Amino acid sequence: MDSDRTDSRAQRRTIWGWALYDWANSAFATTVMGVFYPVFFKQQWSHGVDPNLSTARLGFGHAAASLLVAVMAPMLGAMADQSGRRKRFLMGFTYIGVVMTLVLAFIPKGHWIMAMLGYGGAYIGFAGAIIFYDALLPQVAPPDRLDQVSSLGYSLGYLGGGLLLLLNVAMALKPALFGIADAGQAVRLSFISVAIWWGLFALLTFAWLPPDPVGQRPPVGRQIAAGWGQLMGTFRKVRRLKTAFLFLAAYWCYIDGVDTIIKMAVDFGMSLGFDFKDLIVAFLIVQFIAFPAALGFGQLGRHWGVRRSIYLALGIYIGVTIWGASMSRVSEFYVLAAVIGLVQGGIQALSRSYYARFIPREQSAEFFGFYNMLGKFAAIMGPALMGLTGLLVKRLLLPTAPTAEQIRSVGLLATRSSILAVLILFFVGALLLHFVDEEKGKAEKEGICHE
Repeated sequence: MDSDRTDSRAQRRTIWGWALYDWANSAFATTVMGVFYPVFFKQQWSHGVDPNLSTARLGFGHAAASLLVAVMAPMLGAMADQSGRRKRFLMGFTYIGVVMTLVLAFIPKGHWIMAMLGYGGAYIGFAGAIIFYDALLPQVAPPDRLDQVSSLGYSLGYLGGGLLLLLNVAMALKPALFGIADAGQAVRLSFISVAIWWGLFALLTFAWLPPDPVGQRPPVGRQIAAGWGQLMGTFRKVRRLKTAFLFLAAYWCYIDGVDTIIKMAVDFGMSLGFDFKDLIVAFLIVQFIAFPAALGFGQLGRHWGVRRSIYLALGIYIGVTIWGASMSRVSEFYVLAAVIGLVQGGIQALSRSYYARFIPREQSAEFFGFYNMLGKFAAIMGPALMGLTGLLVKRLLLPTAPTAEQIRSVGLLATRSSILAVLILFFVGALLLHFVDEEKGKAEKEGICHE
């Protein structure tokens, strides 16, 4: 009896250690990636540059970092699988992210290339660590509690990221209250606070997670080769599951649109001339509405159907994108933020559960590894598409010797056109989703299982 109680206590400690990592790293997702990096990039590191060029730089920078992570993801996952060192890889990438986030605080004004490189390094640490964080879930959670433990991580992430963001926003809006010289210094201190928050709370994760298994490690070259072979084997299986493959193609398109709106919303609002304070309020609205709304969408999918619910979310995103391209008032931005918050977590959660219907349960970890790799790729097209569209519109419509008014009006049109470009991703994703036959997908899964 005492042994059972001790085992239960150790398991709870392990679960909380794992979930607290989401509390730790979500500070980067909210404060740096979501708000202060795009703001500071435009106002400080790309200071004095045409807003459309600044947006293009930001978009291309996001795309390049995402592409690098996507290319690295299979190799990193393979090395972790082959060596068993998931915890060690998690620690290593965590502190790459922590150190590079700290570096952002000291990059001088006007050095946009250094800022892009610093952010790219921090993002690689952040996204790379998530690969191993996700891989540890089946090890720390009993099979019948995977959903609960995963949800615990999400909930702590929303709460932790939101709380630190509130503090950092207060510092930026009221720097004198904190003994800070100005908003610029407050933002730099916010980068430092994220590095400290992420690094210190991650120590609880590393202390409470069990150690990696002990054993002989294959050479690095063999780990990489075996991992690529495993990836190709997974790809062949996914191709045989035609419905799952078709859904992955749909997911790749529409989730790229979702990620683009998340990453580029603040920059878009700044290009329209909205105040920094208004953009922060909108971001916080999304942050605190998204999690409970995701739970509500889970119930909607259960009672109304998952594909219908995904279509509802896509329809709302399409409406939000069209409305956003024509909005002119801050109040509209707040309403759009609330609407996005209602569907943002829901479409992510339901996409994952819908995909699970089409894959063999015995091979779910392998197939979800492929799913997560596509998720990394699904952050490339949208930002690049926005940046390219804005530049093309301006190049096509701006006269050779433009007046100040022409520069302003064409620049505004280019900004609005850039967000409309994201509609392509939603429409293509919705079209592909239309051809996903759930019953056929289940039959294909059963065929694989009985071979």
